Order: sequence, then structure tokens, then C-alpha cells
Amino acid sequence: MSTDTPAPERVRARSGRRRPWWRGGSSMRRWNLDLLGIALLALGAGLLAGAWLGGFAGTLVLWALLLAAVLFAMLRRGVPRGLMQFRAVDVLYGIVLGGILRGIQGWLAVSFGGSGALPSYPSLEGALPPLWWAEDLLGGAIIAPVIEELFFRGLLLVVIFTLVRRFAGDDRAGIAVGGFVAVVASTALFVAAHYLAGAMSADAAVSLTLVGLVCGLLVVFTGRIWPAILVHIVFNGTGVLLTAAGTLLG
Repeated sequence: MSTDTPAPERVRARSGRRRPWWRGGSSMRRWNLDLLGIALLALGAGLLAGAWLGGFAGTLVLWALLLAAVLFAMLRRGVPRGLMQFRAVDVLYGIVLGGILRGIQGWLAVSFGGSGALPSYPSLEGALPPLWWAEDLLGGAIIAPVIEELFFRGLLLVVIFTLVRRFAGDDRAGIAVGGFVAVVASTALFVAAHYLAGAMSADAAVSLTLVGLVCGLLVVFTGRIWPAILVHIVFNGTGVLLTAAGTLLG
């Protein structure tokens, strides 16, 4: 008697293996409620440790714990199919949407009572702080966006979406509900984490909310994390460069 898998079942199996992460499939089988708990535990522990240590050391510990949660999810639970795929159009998403978000942030700063002048570092004789390139340009404009997007959108959003979709169903309505809940919840956690990590003005809170929503929607609609990472890098990077320019030209 043949032990080969019947042809229809082989077709269904191959089809299941090719399903993108937002449709479920084998790559999402182990993304369960306990993984959400691990992610939230890492976020809470990172915020507490960061507040206790303070300064750049606290930020490094927070980054390390968030990255550890991401690596645990990807290495032990599987990489969501298609999430890490990169396409050339992702660069366009980053430049255009990141630039638009930075422009909106400037408009919001003026609307909330700002002078409209370029931001600047507190310094003597218009000189940049000695480690601005390490803490702000490298850390704030590159490392932070990558880690934050991998955690808040690549881990939290994906696992929340997956859990809600399983409950709501695999049809179009269930996927829509999952996307809505995941984008809103991950954005709320993203903004709350920044608020708890340090003082934040009202216009900064609105700007961060917009960044979270745009990046979340990009991940949901494209199925990829790179558009969100590049938007965040452009948003943070332009902020650092404008601050450096304001310091040198002020």
C-alpha cells in the first residue's frame, strides 16, 4: 500500500506553506498569546530598567530587552512569512512618507505654540555636543527606528493581528478587524512607551501617534516591515539633521 500523501492534500499543504503571515499558515502557528505576554514583559522590564539607570545607559538596556524579545520570537517561534522581504518601492515609502510626517511635525510644533525656528542643541558658541553623532545620529536616527519597528510593528502588531484574526475569522471582515485592532493597539503601546521613557510635549505625542499609525498601516497593507523601518529612519533622521543645522546656524 502506498504511503504517499494524496495529491489534493499535497496541493493544500503547499498552498498553506505559501500563505503570507497575515493569512496565517505554518509560519504563524506558534505565535500565540504567550508570545504577546513575553513581548509585554520585555517592554515593561525595559522601561523600568531604563528609568532606574537613566540616560543613554538606560536606553541601551531598553533596546537590548526589546531586541531580545524580537529575536526570541523570530528564532524560536518562526519568522512570519514575507515580513522581512525587501522591495525597492520600500525606499520610496520611506522617503516620501517619512518626509511628510516630519513636515507635519513641524506644522504641529508651530500650531501648539512653537516659534517655527529650527530646533537646536543646548551648547556654547554653536558647537554640536561631542557625542551627538553616536547618541542622536547613529542611535536615535538608525538604531532606535530599527529596533522599535521590529518590536512594535514586527512583533507586537503581528502577534496581536494574528490573535484577533484567529478569533474574528479568516474572511475579509476578520482580517480587517485584526488589522484595525493591531494598528491601534501597537500605536498606543508605542506612544505610551515613549511617554514613560521621558517627558513629551503634546505636539510630539500627536506626531508619534501619526508615525505609529502610518508605520502600522504600512506593515498591514504591504505585509513587510521594511517600509515602516525606513519611514521611521527618515522621520528621526531628518529631525536630527534639522537640530544639527539649527545649532550650527543659530
